Amino acid sequence: MKLREPHESLAAKQRVRVGVFGNFGLGNLGNESTFQATLYHLRRLVPHAEVTCICTGPQMVAAAYNIAAVPINGVVIEPWKLRNPVARVARKLFIGIPSELYRWFKCFRALWRTDVLIIPGTGLLTDAYGVMGDAGPYSVFKWSLIAKLSGCKLLFVSVGGGPLYSRLGRLFVKSALALADFRSYRDMSTQQYLGSIGFLKNDDRVYPDLVFSLPTAVIPHEGIKDGGRPIVGIGLMEYAGKYSIERPSTAIYRNYLDSLATLVTWLIAHEYDVRLIIGDTCDTAATQEFRGLLNEHLSIDDAGRVIDEPADSVGHLLSQIAATDIVVATRFHNILLALLLNKPVIGISFHHKCSSLLSQMALAEYCQDINGLKGEALIERFCRLRQNADGVKRMMREKVEACRHELDEQYRIIFRDIFPDSQQVAAPATNSTSLERQSHIVRRP
Repeated sequence: MKLREPHESLAAKQRVRVGVFGNFGLGNLGNESTFQATLYHLRRLVPHAEVTCICTGPQMVAAAYNIAAVPINGVVIEPWKLRNPVARVARKLFIGIPSELYRWFKCFRALWRTDVLIIPGTGLLTDAYGVMGDAGPYSVFKWSLIAKLSGCKLLFVSVGGGPLYSRLGRLFVKSALALADFRSYRDMSTQQYLGSIGFLKNDDRVYPDLVFSLPTAVIPHEGIKDGGRPIVGIGLMEYAGKYSIERPSTAIYRNYLDSLATLVTWLIAHEYDVRLIIGDTCDTAATQEFRGLLNEHLSIDDAGRVIDEPADSVGHLLSQIAATDIVVATRFHNILLALLLNKPVIGISFHHKCSSLLSQMALAEYCQDINGLKGEALIERFCRLRQNADGVKRMMREKVEACRHELDEQYRIIFRDIFPDSQQVAAPATNSTSLERQSHIVRRP
C-alpha cells in the first residue's frame, strides 16, 4: 500500500470543511452582510477552511464569493396544481415522498466529510412565511439533523427567532436547536421568546448581531453629498405584517407609508434632502408606491430632492447610508448599519428584534412601533434626535465598539472550543484590506 507523502497528510489535517447555512443569494442585503461577516472571520481565523454555502441562491453566492454553494432544497420534480383530492394524495405518495427522500440523500452527500455546519445570524427561526419553505423551520431541522447524523458539529451563532405561529414550526425549531453543539442569540428578546415556547437552556449565550463584526476596512467614514443641505435617509420596507401579527391588515402598511410621507413633506419644507434606502430587492415596489404618494404632496421641484437609487449590494447600501446625516429606517439591518456608520437613527419597529436592538444601544426613545405609527410623532422624534445628535453619536460609537469586542470573544470561543485542532493563525487587525479582498466580502458599486 502506498503511503501519502508527509506534506499531503499535513495539508489534509489542516483543512477544515465548513458549511454555512442560510437565506443567502436572493437580494436581502441584511442577510448578505451577515454572510460576509461570517465568511470574513472564517477566513481570518481558520484560513485553511474549505467553505460551502448551503443557501437559497447558490448561483449568486458561488459567483460573488468564489466558493462552493448548494441549494437548501433543490427541486426534483416541478410541482403542478391538482384539483382532484385523490390525485393530490396519489402525487404525495408516489412523487412527493420519494422526491423528499432523494433530497435527504442529496443533503447527506453535501455534508459528507464536513466538520461543522454554521447557521449564522439572521431571523431564520420563524414560520411567518411557512413551515416548509426553503429556509423555513422544516429545512432548518432537516439540515441540522443530517449534520448530526453525518458527524458534523452544529453551531447556531447569534441567531434571531420568532414568530412561530404553528405547533409544527415550534417543534422543528426546538428540535433543531436541541441538536446544536453551540447556541447563541443576537438579543435577549430572542432568548426570551424561545423560552416562552418551551425552549430554555441556561447555558445558552447572547451576543450581538454578526453584522457588527463587519471589518472596518469596508465601512466608509463619510459619503459624498451632492448639495449643501443635510440628507435624511428614509429606509422603506415591503409589508411584513406577519412578523408582528398572525393576520395582518394592509391598513397598517397604508398608514406606515402615509406617516413617512408626512415626515418627508416636513423635511423638504425644512430644507432637508431625502434619500430613499432599501435593504432587499423586493423593497423596490415599496419605493415606487411611496414615490407615487409623495407626488401628491410635493411640487415637481421638491420631488426632485428625493434621491431614489436602489442599492444592489452591501457595499452600495453602506455608501448610501454613509452619505446621510440622520436615518429613519424600518428593516432591522438598515437600522444596524446606520448604527455601525455612526448615523443617528430612528427605528420603525415591525418585530421585537428592532425594538430590542435600539434598547440594547440605549436608543429606545427613538423607536416607533409600526402599528399605530403617526407622522407627527415621527417629526417630534426627529427633532429630538437632531437636537441630541452629538451625544447620541458618542454613545453609539461606544456601544458599537463594545459589540465588536463581544463578537471577537464569541469567535474566539467558537474557534478555540469547536476547532481545537485547527491550524489557527494570529489574526491581523479587522481593518485589513488584503483579507477583505481575499474573502470577497463586499461587492462595491
